[in-house]
Amino acid sequence: MEEREGMARDAGETGKTLGARGSLEVGVALFSMFFGAGNLIIAPLLGVQAGPNVVAATLGYLVSGVGLPIAAIVAIARAGTAGSLLDRIGTRFSRVFAILTYLAIGPLLAIPRTASTSFEMVSPLLPSGGDAGAFRLLFSLAFFAAALALALHPTRIVRLMGKVTGPLLIALLVLMVAAQVVAPAGDPLAEAQTGYAATPAVAGFLQGYQTLDLLASLAFGVVITSSIRSLGVTRPDAVARQVARSGVVAGALMAVVYCALSYLGSRMGTVMPRAQNGAEVISLAASMHFGTAGAVLTAAVFLIACFNVCVGLVSSIGEYFAKTFPRLSYRAWAMLIALVSCGLSNVGLTAILAYSVPVLMALYPMGICAVAMGLVPGSQRHVLPWRVSMACVGAVSTLSALREAFASGLALPLDRLPLSSMGLGWVVPGVLGFVAGTVVGEIAHAHHAC
Repeated sequence: MEEREGMARDAGETGKTLGARGSLEVGVALFSMFFGAGNLIIAPLLGVQAGPNVVAATLGYLVSGVGLPIAAIVAIARAGTAGSLLDRIGTRFSRVFAILTYLAIGPLLAIPRTASTSFEMVSPLLPSGGDAGAFRLLFSLAFFAAALALALHPTRIVRLMGKVTGPLLIALLVLMVAAQVVAPAGDPLAEAQTGYAATPAVAGFLQGYQTLDLLASLAFGVVITSSIRSLGVTRPDAVARQVARSGVVAGALMAVVYCALSYLGSRMGTVMPRAQNGAEVISLAASMHFGTAGAVLTAAVFLIACFNVCVGLVSSIGEYFAKTFPRLSYRAWAMLIALVSCGLSNVGLTAILAYSVPVLMALYPMGICAVAMGLVPGSQRHVLPWRVSMACVGAVSTLSALREAFASGLALPLDRLPLSSMGLGWVVPGVLGFVAGTVVGEIAHAHHAC
């Protein structure tokens, strides 16, 4: 309590900033919320597959895996809330988009995955010959009980993640990567695999796009902004500046960790050239350097990372639903989210993943459009271009997602769009929609002035 008051005093009566220590603490907490299992496993696999093109691939990955989520946090801070940002398109769109996003990154996909992934990494340490289903159930109950206990006290989240679990995760990652730097297990592949051979930067960008951190930032922005306000920074412009400072800290940490993990993966290229996922790469690297203790190290890294993300999501999504549907309290929503997630982490997750991915394919491009709207100066005064752009982006991404879900081999006219072969067919329609909306808006404004 004294420390919080001290941090608030550092911010001053006008609430300008938190100071270096406060910004670092909030930044580490934000990093911890973002950095889950998906973030852990993509960069090492990129390192393996990119081979000699690992630098270009990593740079592309950093643009979408670090730049976009931090930009989203700043855009939300400038708007006040994610809802205020999306309301510029339309209140009905805002509510539907937010609900679908929070369900997809919450109890229907991301939160159950935190427990199931953690269990997969911990299971090798459990007694052999036991009932795997019973172990999974007990683990998930304990995992979500601990996450819920922390989520029910949102003001403690930033302090715990900023001072305990976040630094601990970083320390374990440093230990793992340092061993690979001192004594590399292998060498990079002589030739890049898959899309990393022709366009490594684009391939890396698309991998970062798949982390879904941009959508998660719509949820985490609420927790970070509320925490900063609770520390004495209350003016909207001061909050936005402080979120930006903390975002820079989180972004820098994410960039350093991603570079380190991609390096780790590149040095495993000749050891496991046919690696299918980054978890295999990390697990084998840890075992080669630390022996049986490597399994414990790997399990600890994944468990802490997944737990941080789970707590952040339960808290932020529970807060959103409590404000949107106030018949249930925040406590009730948090408990419901944890209960549903616990159940889905034990049964039916494979099917849920299959149907959730197309939903995310539809939502992610629209999220990028919304973030751009929040960052471009003057966008509050001129909303028509963004509405037209969002309609174009949403139409293309939704059609692509429906095809992915129900008819993956079906050819559509949108396949002729520029960049469609890279999964970015929505970009040009979005830009053209923005231009068309701007022209129409200017004509209407001129006509009204006359």
